Amino acid sequence: MLRSVLAAVLLAFISVAAFAQSISETEKTEFQRIISAQITAFRADDGPTAYSFAAPVIRNIFPTPDIFMSMVKRGYSPVYRPQSFNFTEALIDPIGRPAQKMRVVGPDGKTYEALYSMEKQPDGTWRISGCTLLEIPGLDA
Repeated sequence: MLRSVLAAVLLAFISVAAFAQSISETEKTEFQRIISAQITAFRADDGPTAYSFAAPVIRNIFPTPDIFMSMVKRGYSPVYRPQSFNFTEALIDPIGRPAQKMRVVGPDGKTYEALYSMEKQPDGTWRISGCTLLEIPGLDA
């Protein structure tokens, strides 16, 4: 019983601590600049530039710009060739990572929500550490 109570208190503390953090306007602007620049590189089929915005965790999984671009073309067509996109909120995700939400209309005319996880590097710059796409039914362009 005591363990359960302690676990619940610890989980609540971690949750509050994670959400106590906030994204500054400067960071939000930087997240949006980085994501926009990567999409510009995708549209130009400029693999090296698109890859330059990827965090080390992504570079470890996809060790070259060509492998990275192949993955994006196959699995992330809405951000690879968006018809349009606009940024919504910047937030701390449920596991404590800074993130930027974006609404995007893909090449298929369907609307998606993209959640970009961001990672601060030792030199203070930000890189994209992941992107999750979720189709939003009923909002097709």
